[in-house]
Amino acid sequence: MPSALVFFSEFSEAPSKAQRELLTLASGFENPAVAVASQVSAAAQEVLASYGVVKLYTASSEAQVFGAHELSVLDAALQATGAGLVLLANDNFSRELGARLAVRHNGAIITDVIGITGDLVATKDELAGSYSVQAKPTNGTLFATLKPNSIEDAPAAANIPLAVEELALENSSDAKVRIAAAEAKAASDRPALTEARVVVAGGRGVNGDFGPVEDLADALGAAVGASRAATDAGWISHDAQIGQTGVTVAPQLYISAGISGAIQQKAGMQTSKFIIAINKDVDAPVFEIADLGIVGDLAKVLPQAAEEIRRRKA
Repeated sequence: MPSALVFFSEFSEAPSKAQRELLTLASGFENPAVAVASQVSAAAQEVLASYGVVKLYTASSEAQVFGAHELSVLDAALQATGAGLVLLANDNFSRELGARLAVRHNGAIITDVIGITGDLVATKDELAGSYSVQAKPTNGTLFATLKPNSIEDAPAAANIPLAVEELALENSSDAKVRIAAAEAKAASDRPALTEARVVVAGGRGVNGDFGPVEDLADALGAAVGASRAATDAGWISHDAQIGQTGVTVAPQLYISAGISGAIQQKAGMQTSKFIIAINKDVDAPVFEIADLGIVGDLAKVLPQAAEEIRRRKA
């Protein structure tokens, strides 16, 4: 069985659900190691050890260089471990990172995987979830991004001693792209859209008012999503867009409110475990894939659902 290397830009003592899933997947391979492009606290190191990680590679940088430091950290860690599998987050930055190193090391990259076997056969959904595909690299290291909510978070039964190594990297002063400015997004109490176990999404049918959608999401502890029509109209930010030109989600429960369900939107949520659709149009395409359909006005249905959920929780 090949060894596994997981890469994170940052890692804290309170890792995200997607980070924990990556560690869980890596723990099923030999000598799981982690590379982090910043310093890792003692408390965070204990978390890594609890997932069976045996080696941690770290390196921080003050240089405002886009991507060069992270690329150097992962490259150096890969050369140190000789890992047959490199696991990365399922975001655009990590995909680019993995693709560049796959070319550099004559390896292969597979994105949006939902599982990987010990002989590096990766499973992923294709064509908006219509097909389940198994793929395997023909040679070299496999770089893979894991689709959130694909596996259950499961720390190892016992902590394993964690060895820590500070990587010595070359100066990246000749980098071609530098960061001109950075602005942190406002923090939210809601879970990240791509990691949430429950998502409530609104579309054109909300008529500019996402209040009922957000209220139900808060009652469920869910993330808020939207269709392209809603984001293009300026009713909600574009980072909430789900679909072919937005993000892909695979929660345990997906509630679609006022979204017709065109194929572009289906592509972003069709692999959800259970889908509830609410729409006034009985012929809306979303009902074709919904496990439960409600024909009605979302402005009436959503507040009633939120009230009942809060009543039961109380």
